[in-house]
Amino acid sequence: MAIKIDNIALVGNPNSGKSTVFNQLTGLNQHVGNYPGVTVDKKEGICKLTKHTKIKVTDLPGTYSLYPRSKDEAVVKDLLQNPQHPDYPDLIVVVADSSNLERNLLLFTQIYDLKVPTILALNMTDLSEKKGIQINYEKLSEMFGNLPVLPMNGRKGEGIQALKDAIAGYQAPEKHYPFVETQALATANDATPEVPPTVFTNATESGFSTATQDQTEETRQRFEKIRQMLRFVIDKKTTTKTAAKFTQKTDQVVTHPIAGYVLFLGILLIIFQAIYALAEIPMNLIDQVFLSLSQWTKSVLPSGSFTNLIAEGVIPGIGGVVIFVPQIVLLFTFIVILEETGYMARIVFIMDRLMRPFGLSGKSVVPMISSVACAIPAVMATRTIDNWKDRMITILVTPLMSCSARLPVYTLLIALVVPDKLLWGVFNLKGLVLLGLYVLGLVMALTVAFIMRIIIKTNSRSFLVLELPSYKLPRWRNITITLWEKTRLFVWEAGKIILAISIILWVLASYGPGNRIASAVEAIDKPATTDKKMLDSYEKKVSAAKLENSYIGIMGKTIEPVISPLGYDWKIGIALITSFAAREVFVGSMATIYSVGADFESDKSLIDRLRAEKHANGKPVYSLATGLSLMVFYAFAMQCLSTLAIVRRETKSWKWPLIQLVYMTGLAYISALLVYQLF
Repeated sequence: MAIKIDNIALVGNPNSGKSTVFNQLTGLNQHVGNYPGVTVDKKEGICKLTKHTKIKVTDLPGTYSLYPRSKDEAVVKDLLQNPQHPDYPDLIVVVADSSNLERNLLLFTQIYDLKVPTILALNMTDLSEKKGIQINYEKLSEMFGNLPVLPMNGRKGEGIQALKDAIAGYQAPEKHYPFVETQALATANDATPEVPPTVFTNATESGFSTATQDQTEETRQRFEKIRQMLRFVIDKKTTTKTAAKFTQKTDQVVTHPIAGYVLFLGILLIIFQAIYALAEIPMNLIDQVFLSLSQWTKSVLPSGSFTNLIAEGVIPGIGGVVIFVPQIVLLFTFIVILEETGYMARIVFIMDRLMRPFGLSGKSVVPMISSVACAIPAVMATRTIDNWKDRMITILVTPLMSCSARLPVYTLLIALVVPDKLLWGVFNLKGLVLLGLYVLGLVMALTVAFIMRIIIKTNSRSFLVLELPSYKLPRWRNITITLWEKTRLFVWEAGKIILAISIILWVLASYGPGNRIASAVEAIDKPATTDKKMLDSYEKKVSAAKLENSYIGIMGKTIEPVISPLGYDWKIGIALITSFAAREVFVGSMATIYSVGADFESDKSLIDRLRAEKHANGKPVYSLATGLSLMVFYAFAMQCLSTLAIVRRETKSWKWPLIQLVYMTGLAYISALLVYQLF
């Protein structure tokens, strides 16, 4: 019997290639959100089945079973149990690793027993073939009432069209044979305290047990029947096991207690060296493009406030975001490649040894590594940590890891104060400083975690259970799609904030109370000469007087006594205030502050204008001491309202985000003070 398919859901174990299949089906037509009431990622996309048919595809979080042990798994269970759920699928595609069918079929048989229209997509056929595993797909299909069973290799796109055809022409099986002749699935009431217990279906219809003991017994029965079935479905041939031997030999080095750390540090060194070496040319090009655009705007549009707003506020603000896209893209590229190849799982494994003495769970490694990209999804990723103490400590220290929002700040400051030279003829000093800032964040996160372990008391212990996937060559299609999504989100989310703040900042920097600006300008003697140098000096004094007596200048002057021990003047104070919303706003704010009243005909980039900034005593504002102090301040300061909001949602209390804000701000101030006084 044919059924109408408008939306499908992809379900599968972690590391089954489900996200790769999702990318193949949807391409760039996808977006990420959250499920109502929880902070679990919700990935949706549009798949074009035929010329005139499109369907919605939802990529559900990876799960091993419909008995939830985390928020991710609870989302899958809650969605599949409720036909009234807005995302309830017309059809489920279970993506299974064909090289590890026994484990993957547990989830499939649970879904099959729900009597929901289902297709079984046996992915990673290349790996199963390397292992000498031959699967009788027709026999497997017959055992489940001729339910569609499709071989595929999602990484290479093989079988994707067959999957689309199967979805478009799906016929519900005429008969359903229950896989386990016992009771069906129910919610594990004692599994996860944060997940409200609900009955799966009517007990007389499915009667799935809610007791852990019964769940264990039912799972045992399923595995027993799966093993019996696979004897008739799988034929294992003798192979050389080359791939397995390669993985084992490689892991002897990659996961070695000493060599593993050395290799990881070497990879980080290469990444940060490459970020500087490869991003320099496109960044300079983008900088010149926005500088020329400001010049062109000033020359074409009639002079006035609107033109100044566009040329001095909007364009420099947007440029402050776009200029760092090359570095963001490079950073994300390396992270995605590490994930695609299977090396990221090894990083988690070896870092577990380092985390344990500091009171963190091995599961804390995933959020902390994720925070290198962004602290928001990293905090959300802590939902997989079962132990309450481990989870709270991880949430509290994760924002100390340097995220991509800090990268623009680091890059600007390093370009200002760190010499462009090579150490030992190989290593770029700027790249080493950048790596040092990331290491500094990790060291401080571990230090704070150690202190929190003493303060927060609990008797429970946690363990790391991790599956190490086989090594794979990265697929550039998957990398491209992931990069596009992450970069688009960064530019769009950061761009909206920076653009809004740039406009507000320009207004506050261009106007002041009463006639304060006019009086300050009148007090400056205008030279009665046509000498260009003297006129330029006069214009600079006028611009400085206007900014200093504007609303934002008054704010900066107000906090200057507090920040002057750190080596900061009132202009830096303005950027500190505005970047509280988001760290990357610092660069846009500096671009706007130093563009207000600027002479764009001078062809000076932002870095040139910052280098030319002097104190009243003639010393440069951005000295090595000031630059390093700012780097350390931004490495530790909690300047991200979005992260605080996510911490509030995760902990369901304002207590923890306030503690986070206070301790990170205090840590940033004291550390920056020590660095400035030291240098």
